[in-house]
Amino acid sequence: MKLTDYTDYSLRVLLYVAVHPDRLVTVQEIADTFGIPKNHLIKIVQHLGQLGFLHTMRGRSGGIRLGKPAADIVIGDVVRAMEPDFKLVQCFRDPGEHAGCPIQGVCALQGVLGNALQAYFKVLDSATLADVVQQPALARMLGGTALVPVGALRPAARARSVA
Repeated sequence: MKLTDYTDYSLRVLLYVAVHPDRLVTVQEIADTFGIPKNHLIKIVQHLGQLGFLHTMRGRSGGIRLGKPAADIVIGDVVRAMEPDFKLVQCFRDPGEHAGCPIQGVCALQGVLGNALQAYFKVLDSATLADVVQQPALARMLGGTALVPVGALRPAARARSVA
């Protein structure tokens, strides 16, 4: 499974904004930090704003901030919202799209890959933005501050951060 650059950049935008909870962030500073063209990020920020992951403010003193608490932004939700599809193989597509795969109905691969996709999302759904930005080193690297104290994380995230 490979995520598109669009989803990758979306996650980076959210990470950057999350480690700067005390101020508005500009698209230009995110572009500069990650070496991503500003025009790509503008579209991504607009989309994340429409979905409620970001709050955007226009104007000279505008910028972006999280649209809801980082602990309420589930990574799986972001990935699902930003990826165009998760039809891993031809037989996952709508019936007319797979053009009559000759082994359709007798091949167990569709079930195996379906289970793999469910496991993939189970992991992504178990982590929030707060979980993935709680490392102080990340905040320092991005010029931000720690988002939440480790004690405020869900038990699974605390176990990962201690390990």
